[in-house]
Amino acid sequence: MRRVLKFILKIIILLVAAAFIIYWMKFAPIKVSVLDIQQGQVIAEAMGTGTLTARIQTTISPKIQGRLIDLTVDQNDAVTTGQLLAAMDDSDLREQVAIAKANLEAAEASLNRLLAEEEKAKAVITQARLEHSRSSKLVDTGAIATSSADKSLEQLQVAEAEGVRAAAAIIEAKKQIAAVERTLRYHEAKLADSKIYSPFEGLITRRDRDIGDVVVPGSSIYQLISTGEIWVSAWVDESMLTFLRQGQNARLVFRSEPNKNYAGTVVRISREVDRETREFLVDVDTGELPRNWALGQRVEVFIETGKKEDAVRLPRNRVRWSGGKAGVFIISEGRAVWRNLRLGMTGGEFVEVLSGLSNGDRVVVASEKDFLKIKTGRRVVASP
Repeated sequence: MRRVLKFILKIIILLVAAAFIIYWMKFAPIKVSVLDIQQGQVIAEAMGTGTLTARIQTTISPKIQGRLIDLTVDQNDAVTTGQLLAAMDDSDLREQVAIAKANLEAAEASLNRLLAEEEKAKAVITQARLEHSRSSKLVDTGAIATSSADKSLEQLQVAEAEGVRAAAAIIEAKKQIAAVERTLRYHEAKLADSKIYSPFEGLITRRDRDIGDVVVPGSSIYQLISTGEIWVSAWVDESMLTFLRQGQNARLVFRSEPNKNYAGTVVRISREVDRETREFLVDVDTGELPRNWALGQRVEVFIETGKKEDAVRLPRNRVRWSGGKAGVFIISEGRAVWRNLRLGMTGGEFVEVLSGLSNGDRVVVASEKDFLKIKTGRRVVASP
């Protein structure tokens, strides 16, 4: 009999334990955290990843071949428009300019000599004309022979031919001076090209040559950028194309400062989509840059495509999905109640709730393990 009683007692204890476990698992209130729904701002954003780039950048290259004898700036130096950046050996070029100047002086001296000869020829022509006129009158009176008049005519013709020759020589000399002047300007231009100046105000991002290097046209000495327009060129999914326009505000997050937002403005939208990635480029002008920045730096871009004030909003990570529909559990009279949600604008941390929640509703926040236990009507207790 005593054994039977012990067995019955064990059975009762097991049944009580089982009932307690079942009650605890099925009916005991679940402690949860709650999120009080409040109205606030929702900003819709198009996200893209891009790199920092300069809108205006150029390669500083020589126009002539030469050996570098001076580099006045280096990487990370700021420069102004017209500032001397580099100089090449110009000894040969100076000699060529000196030779061209000497040739010009010689040509001008030759022209002056020809002008003097022209004046002399004019005087000889004048004298020959007077002599021929006097001889012609004397022949008419019979004072001299006709042969004398013919000789004076011949002398006049010779003088006039000499005048024509002198005029032609002057024209040739003037052309020679023009050619020598062009040669001088050419050598002076080459001499000027031995000095390399900055075409605009900006920053030297790279130096590619050293003093003593021989450079040729097209070879890079420096890389120069304008710091007036530093852009972020970001790749954005083509599904966002209809929402974007120039002038929209953007926030920029540099990977070097992931917890800080920098302001930007959309300045250009590409009209070509990459056929592989189905993305297109959006250029965003940076209003401010980090203290330390570098071209090519990766930047996350968030472009503001819409904004709503006083919207019923919910953190995006609190939306639950069931059967392809969005929803949440709320606490109503101490029990969990499922609410289907109709979502609107999504942006950043929050999503707009068009229907299903009201200001002041208390949304259940729990771990994934506890959510598996929660059903509509299940008692829940808000943790303090």
